[in-house]
Amino acid sequence: MVEATDAKAPQFLSFTIAGTDYGLPILTVKEILQHEETTSVPGTPASVRGVINVRGQVVPVLDLAVKFGRGETVVSKRTCILVVEAKVGGEPLIVGVLADAVNEVLDLPASEIEAAPSFGANVRIDYLTGMGKVGRSFVLLLDADRVLSASEADLAAQVAAAGEATAGAPAEVSA
Repeated sequence: MVEATDAKAPQFLSFTIAGTDYGLPILTVKEILQHEETTSVPGTPASVRGVINVRGQVVPVLDLAVKFGRGETVVSKRTCILVVEAKVGGEPLIVGVLADAVNEVLDLPASEIEAAPSFGANVRIDYLTGMGKVGRSFVLLLDADRVLSASEADLAAQVAAAGEATAGAPAEVSA
């Protein structure tokens, strides 16, 4: 007889960046968009590909492949943008994350999540919450809040605010 559990296993959206499978908690992913050209913003780091308009909201798009030292993402038919809500400094921040492809939604009970290794991953260890076991392979589970460094979060917020100001939204004035 199968025992019912009160709590469901956490769900993660798995996706591929530069040949490696990553996962984000499903509740942080607000939507998945087909790839569209971004509007570049001068003076931003290489990991910020530009901004897109998502229903009137300016959303910065990050290329995590660049951030992880894997080179710029090459756009293909399966390339998409994950619209993710992260919390940086306690404040919500909406960003787009460029992905080579979305794979599937994974149910990963605690027994299928290992601690992040201290070596061998192509991403800083503090960006990971763990490694999900999927068959004989692993999915690197990202912490959306930590993947954005404070400086990138500030920059993304400034890019979004600048984009909203130029789109006709009233700009905040500080005295």
